[in-house]
Amino acid sequence: MATTLSYESLRERHRWNVPSSFNIAVGCCDRHPGGDAALVTDRETYSFGRLRELSNRFANALAALGVSRGDRVAIFLPQSAETGIAHVAAYKLGAVAVPMTVLFGPQAVQYRLGDSGARVVVTDLERVGAVLDAGVDDVTIVVVDGGTSPLLSFWELVGAASPAFEPVATRADDPAVLIYTSGTTGAPKGALLAHRTLLGHLPGFELSHDFFPQADDAFWTPADWAWIGGLMDALLPAWYHGRPVVVSPPGRFDPERAARFVVERGIRNVFLPPTALKLMREADVAVPADTLRSVMSGGEPLGEEMLRWGRSALGVTVNEIYGQTEANYLVGNCSAVWPVKPGSMGRPYPGHDVQVVDEAGRAVAVGEVGEVALALPDPVAFLEYVGRPDATRDKRTADGMLLLTGDLARVDEDGYLWFEARRDDVITSAGYRIGPAEIEECILRHPLVVMAAAIGVPDTVRGHVVKVFVQLAAGATGGDGLADELRELVRTRLAPYETPRYVEFVGELPLTTTGKIRRAELREGAGERAAP
Repeated sequence: MATTLSYESLRERHRWNVPSSFNIAVGCCDRHPGGDAALVTDRETYSFGRLRELSNRFANALAALGVSRGDRVAIFLPQSAETGIAHVAAYKLGAVAVPMTVLFGPQAVQYRLGDSGARVVVTDLERVGAVLDAGVDDVTIVVVDGGTSPLLSFWELVGAASPAFEPVATRADDPAVLIYTSGTTGAPKGALLAHRTLLGHLPGFELSHDFFPQADDAFWTPADWAWIGGLMDALLPAWYHGRPVVVSPPGRFDPERAARFVVERGIRNVFLPPTALKLMREADVAVPADTLRSVMSGGEPLGEEMLRWGRSALGVTVNEIYGQTEANYLVGNCSAVWPVKPGSMGRPYPGHDVQVVDEAGRAVAVGEVGEVALALPDPVAFLEYVGRPDATRDKRTADGMLLLTGDLARVDEDGYLWFEARRDDVITSAGYRIGPAEIEECILRHPLVVMAAAIGVPDTVRGHVVKVFVQLAAGATGGDGLADELRELVRTRLAPYETPRYVEFVGELPLTTTGKIRRAELREGAGERAAP
């Protein structure tokens, strides 16, 4: 797409337009023409008018169940019409959506339902067992595909409710979404996002898709809508712009099927995580020229070879982006305007003052490594970690003027950022942020384990995979059988993507004088000892 605009002119022209009152449901659904397509499933197409009616009905149903402004509604579903309806209904009520990935096992579900204080969880029969096994009291379970008492039927509730509902007049700063993100210590933290957070995503979303929306744009991502990427980088901004979103086919990502799917469904815009792109390249798949108009990716640098492959196989330059749950879509590319430097994170998108700073919060010189920080206020920045004031405070500089990402990078003479490392021990694997503490706590449930330490080791497809070092009780012997038991424990209790690829049994783990695990020492040479 040709344009006479420059990066500098886009930044100079940008002005945030964040009204004092804003509701995601109104912005993404109710204000659009009722006949326009909103969601395309394998069975039917839902117009914005139908989405408005069904979300009104479910909002009334939730209200009848006692859900009111500020209450939490957990959504434990794959991509589906019911997932979108539940989100919009929660926002209309002024409630807070708590999206949960379908990969979670009962331990992960139990923590998130309990910590959030969810009043209702919307799920399906495939996952209701994990909810029941979680044993959380005072949570009403709504099932989208049947169910008998005490389970409630989603579609029966919708059918019995009124189609008339007046959305709550929420402020832009009112909470809308609660997404749990992993850290280096303790359980995952609930990052609370405001209604305005969606507006903060728009500059990066529009530019990473080369001036979205265009007349024939139709969006798809295989990314789970439970994550910030699937929800705020795909579903909601596409709906905000009144363009249809295509529901991903069920099951694991299949590169050949993905290529066919794009062509058959007339998809023009895609968010593909780096792992998906690598799998498509390995499978040697391609789509016909002029099929796709834009492709965005993010989570790890793609490099020159991947970008070259993308131009050849997908017909477009993949625009990489950078962000995190607490402050997303901050940096990236727009190949229609500025040149892409392979391996870089891109440039700060208009509206975001992104800096690379030292430990005192001062900007470092060009080429020096520092921490990526976002100047506040910024509409994309999260509100807080729920119930974690200390963690919330640590996320900002002492004067409260910068939000700290925990990522180390350097900036070059043209303003491009280059990722260096994480400041902490969070593991990024196939786009998932994995905290070592949750894995270690799970493995410690095994009666033969006295101590465990999880780290990330390099992987050609996923970027990193999990490796655990395990110290056993006196007299216990490690082996393949026990390693498989530990993997299964994590897979079933937490999630498959957190399952250790490698397990190494050690006599003792390196500790600091205060008893903390020295993960940096474990990472040194871990690649040479990474045999399964």
